[in-house]
Amino acid sequence: MNSIKEAKMLQQVMTKPGEISFREIDIPKPQKGEVLIRMLRIGVCGSDIHVYHGKHPYTKYPVTQGHEVAGEIAEIGPEVSKFKIGDLVTIQPQIVCGSCYPCTHGRYNICDNLKVMGFQATGMASEYFKCEENKVLKLPKGMDADQGAMVEPAAVASHAVGMAGDVKDKKVLVLGAGPVGNLVAQTCKALGASSAMIADLSHYRLEIAKEVGIDFIIDPSNENLSEEIIKAFGPDKADVILECVGAQQTIDLAIEIARKGTRIVIVGVFGEKPRVDLGLVQDRELQLVGTAMYQTRDYEQAISLIANGKIQLKPLMSSHFPFTKYLDAYKFIDMHKDNIMKIFIDIDRKE
Repeated sequence: MNSIKEAKMLQQVMTKPGEISFREIDIPKPQKGEVLIRMLRIGVCGSDIHVYHGKHPYTKYPVTQGHEVAGEIAEIGPEVSKFKIGDLVTIQPQIVCGSCYPCTHGRYNICDNLKVMGFQATGMASEYFKCEENKVLKLPKGMDADQGAMVEPAAVASHAVGMAGDVKDKKVLVLGAGPVGNLVAQTCKALGASSAMIADLSHYRLEIAKEVGIDFIIDPSNENLSEEIIKAFGPDKADVILECVGAQQTIDLAIEIARKGTRIVIVGVFGEKPRVDLGLVQDRELQLVGTAMYQTRDYEQAISLIANGKIQLKPLMSSHFPFTKYLDAYKFIDMHKDNIMKIFIDIDRKE
C-alpha cells in the first residue's frame, strides 16, 4: 500500500483454528476523537497461540487478531489534540463499558463487559486501524516499532508485579522464562527487588534470562527447585511467586514450594482448566491472586522502563514474518516452541 488515498487495505482473519485468510476491505475514516493508524508491527502472544489451537476459552471465530502493536498516526479525526501525523504509537486493546462496578471503582481492566481486540473484538492485524484517541499512547523518540509492539507484554508484567505488592527489597521467584516471565522478572528487578530467580525447562530461555541479568537461573528438570530456593534466598524462601506459564505442573509447583503465607500471582493463561490443591492453600494461608491485563498506568510504566533502559527487549526478539505469512509464523512457533521468544509480524512487509 503506497498511499493513504488508496481505498482498500488487507485485513487478517482467523476463520477457524489453524486457518488464516486475508480479505480486502475499505480503509476506515477516523471520526470525531479518533485516529487512523498505519500498522507496522504485531507481536505474537501466547494467547494468540491458544486461539490458533482452538483453546482460548473466550474467543469465537472468525476473528481478526493482533493486540501487541506499534504503528504510525496516518490521519487525525476532528477534535483530536494529542497526536500528529507520523507519531509512533501503541494501542491499549481493551473495550470497556465504563458503568459496571469494576469500571466505576478504578478497575476497568476487569470490566464486567470487557472485550479485547483480537479476541472478542476486531484486532489490529490490518494495514490500517481506526481507534479512539484515548486508547492510543505515544512512544518516545528513540523507540522503534519492535519495542513499541512489546509495550503490551511489558504492561502485562507491570500490572502483574503491581498485583504482587511492593517488591522493593523482596526475593522473587518467577516460574516460566518465556517473554512475559522474563519481563516480569526484569520488572521486579527494575522496581527494586533484591534478587530474582527464574525457573524454566528451556535451556534457550534460561540463557536469555541470564543475559538480561536475572540473578538465579534454574532448570527444575535438572535441579531441585526447593533446595535451590533455600541456597539462593535462605530458609525463608521467596517472598512472592509469580506463575507465568499457565500449566498444571507450575501451579502445583508454586503451591508446593511456597513459604506459608506467600502471595502467588497467577500470570500465565491456562489453555486447560487446572486442578488446585485448595487444602494446601488453606492450611498454609497462601494467597492466590489473579492478574488480568493492565491499565493505562501500567502502559506508562512499561514505556518508561523501556525508554530508560531499565528492561532489555533486544535479547527477547527472535524472528520477523511478513504480514501475508501470518500462518507461517504460527507454524514456526509450534515447530520451535521453547527455543524462541518473541515473534513479530511486519505489517508493512507482505512478502
